[in-house]
Order: sequence, then C-alpha cells, then structure tokens
Amino acid sequence: MFKSIPIVLGFKSVNNKTIWSDLIGSRDSFPLESRIFHSISAGLIFLSAIYFPYNLYAGLYVGSLSALFLCAFFIQQYYYSRFKAKPHSTILFAVIGILIFGVNYFTNSGINGSTDLIWPAYLLLLLAISPYQEHLRWLAIYITYFLFLHLLEFYYPNLVQNPFTAGQGQFIDRITAFPLPVLVIYITIRFIRRSYDSERQAAAEKALAVEESKVQILAQKEQLEQSNIEKDKLMAIISHDLRSPLINIQSYLGMLNSRKIDDKHRLMFETSLLQSTNGAVEMLSNLLHWSKTQMEGLDISLQEINLLVALQSTLDMGQLLASKKEILFVNHISPAINVTADIDVLQLVVRNIITNAIKFTPQGGKIQVNAELVPNECKITISDNGKGIAPDKQEKIFSINAESTYGTNNEKGVGLGLVLCKEFIEKVGGKIEFESNLENGSNFYVYIPA
Repeated sequence: MFKSIPIVLGFKSVNNKTIWSDLIGSRDSFPLESRIFHSISAGLIFLSAIYFPYNLYAGLYVGSLSALFLCAFFIQQYYYSRFKAKPHSTILFAVIGILIFGVNYFTNSGINGSTDLIWPAYLLLLLAISPYQEHLRWLAIYITYFLFLHLLEFYYPNLVQNPFTAGQGQFIDRITAFPLPVLVIYITIRFIRRSYDSERQAAAEKALAVEESKVQILAQKEQLEQSNIEKDKLMAIISHDLRSPLINIQSYLGMLNSRKIDDKHRLMFETSLLQSTNGAVEMLSNLLHWSKTQMEGLDISLQEINLLVALQSTLDMGQLLASKKEILFVNHISPAINVTADIDVLQLVVRNIITNAIKFTPQGGKIQVNAELVPNECKITISDNGKGIAPDKQEKIFSINAESTYGTNNEKGVGLGLVLCKEFIEKVGGKIEFESNLENGSNFYVYIPA
C-alpha cells in the first residue's frame, strides 16, 4: 500500500481549532462515531495526497494507485457524511480496507513489509466508527483474512513482490509507515477520552440538576401543604368564627320577634352581641386584608411621615376601647419623631397590637405605647400587664396556624391579626418582635425605618 511519512496535525491557534471543528462537525450535530470518521478521513485524505506522488516516485505503482483510490473513496464518504448528513457506510469501509490491504500485502514484501503495521490501526478505526453489535463480526473477519493472507504467502511465497532492498530499503519502509497507525490510534483514543469526559461531566451536571429539581419539588410540596393548611384554617374561621355571631344575632332577632325576652335580659343579650359583633368585624376586616394581599399583593406607598400624626386616630381608638374596659391607656410618642413608612400598613399593625393588648388585659390593667429612635430605626413598644402568652404558643403567634384564644372578657381571637402584622411590616422594610411571660403581660416591638 502507500507508505506513511511523518506529519503534524496540531491545531494550536484559535483559527485552526475553528477550522478543525468545522471539518469534523459539532458535537450537537454528529455522534461520536461520525466525528471520529470525519477526523480520520481528513487525515487519510491528506496522507493519501502525499503518498500518491511519493509511491509513484519510488516506483511503487500499485501503492500509488491504492493511495489515489483510497483518497477518492474517503473524499466521497467524508463529503456525504459531513455535508449531506448521510451516515458513512461501515460495510464499504471494511471491504475497501480488506481489498486495499490484501493487494498491498502481496505487492509490498508480504510479512516483511509494513502492511502488518498499518492493518491493526485500520481495524481500530473500523471498530471506532461501527456500531457495537458489529464489532465482534468485523474482528473475526479481519483476523480470519489476516491469517488467510499469511498462510497464502507461506504456501505460495512467489506471489509476494519485494520492491525494497534488505537493510536500508526495509528501514525506510517501516519508518515512513509508522506515523499512520500512530495517528489513527491518537485521534481515536483522544476522541473516546474526550467523549467520556464530556459524558461524565454531563452526567454529573444532570445529577446535580436532578438533585436541585428534587429540592425544588420538595419546597413546592411544602408550600402546597402549607397553602392547604392555611386554606383549611381560613375555612374554619369563616365557617365557625363568622357563623357563630351571625347565628347569635339571628337567635336574638327571633326572640325579639316572638317577644320572648324581657328588658332585664335584653340589655345582657345586646351587650354580649355587641362584643361578639365587634370581634367578628375585626376578624372580617383582617381576613379581607389578608385575602386581598394573597391575591393582588400589597400596594405599598412609602413616604416620610410624622409618627404621632399618623397614629393619632389609632391611639384615640385604643384610648376609647381601653376606657370601656377600665384599662389605663398611656401614650408616650414624641411629636418630633419622623419615619419612612406606609401610613395604612403602620396603622393596621399598631391597631392590631393595641387591640390584642386590650383584649388580653384585665379590667384595671395598664397599656403603654412608647416610641424611641435607635440607629437607623424607630422602635415602637406596646406593653401591657395582661395574661401574657404561654411558652408553647409563642412560636406560632405569627402563623395562621395559631390557636384561637379568648380575652379576659371572653373576647374571641383568631390569631390572624398578628399574621398580617408580621407580613405587612416586613414588606415595608421593618420587623416585629415580642417578649411575653404568662400572667405578667407582653411587650411587642415594631421597628420601622427612621
């Protein structure tokens, strides 16, 4: 066959790497077998173009013709595979190799020539570009054919031509043939290793993506479960805490209509109904606020405001409610304090905390509202000496899952107000904290930007 001479297929510049990538095709467009075939084809086309004149000059006319034929074959196969997207023919590739190596074996010194050196490299290339299920078949065919050629030479040595002289001629033959199998092995192994590394990296990235997806799914599952819990809680509030006062009113109106109630009991019923209705209105207001923010989001308008002016109506309301329960209500907010806040949010948060303080403070108790400037913040403190919060309930007071509680006059609380307070104050850049001791009252702290 043709004789190989040393060549360099190094691509060190960016432009050469781009040219090489264009020659073999992208990983996204071609499988590994096709890209190996393209790279080997490009190399063999280049080598064949050199071997054709070299063999012709050396007087190896059969080798020169083989190089020309092989060059034409690889050009045709490469063109259809690379640019026409038609798969290369493994059978044709194998048959051409058998024919070329068979002819070259007998015209190039047989077992003393360089064909045996090139033959395994061609088989390696064939295995690299053929499907896995064909590997054993081609291996058996090539080994059988290899044995057949050598047995034929053994019994008919006169069939072998010896174009090279012993010594220097054979030395040049081996030296020039060596680069071809080395090149084939190098390119094939390089592609396989790079493909393995890429697949391993892709598998690792896929595993990481799957793990992240699992985490996201678990987080979504927890959110969904939490949403279901909140939905159940809301349904319980609507079905029980709203329904109860309405049933009481309905019963009272029924008794009035049937004239089954005297003046003595009428005042007691009306006081109880007023208290129940006030609680229902407060709860319904909080429920509507919370539901609206869940569906539409909170419309926030931050502005610099005077704290005392913004809270004056809320403090007056607290003063009125506290006086009805004979609770001392004290306000210590300086008129010089300015804050950055949304007025509606600020009023809602402070109103809910004051209402809770009144609800859980007994007759004759005391509630204080203070405000002071701390670094970059204004700290609003609402203190009472009421019932306090049990330690086992403190973790859930800012959750919609907080248990319903009753005030000192059996005022009903549903725990939704503090959920709103925490959610709203955090949306305007503030925070809410508390400390409480059972039977010794509670201190709630609201921090907002100053």
